[in-house]
Amino acid sequence: MALDTATRFADPDAAYRLIVEAHRGLDETQSRKLDAALILVLANQIGDLAILQEALALARAAIGPSRPEAAP
Repeated sequence: MALDTATRFADPDAAYRLIVEAHRGLDETQSRKLDAALILVLANQIGDLAILQEALALARAAIGPSRPEAAP
């Protein structure tokens, strides 16, 4: 099974609004914790390491190259 990147929501904007609303009133640390918790819940829902790996690669590519690490 491959990662399905087609929109699966009847109303993608409503899905986006739900995510945004879940962050309302949170500070940056709380927001990052919410994101991390949601990622783990959804990763468990996927339940397939190959698909999870594809999803992570796609998300990583979407944010652009990483910053070079500082020399020790």
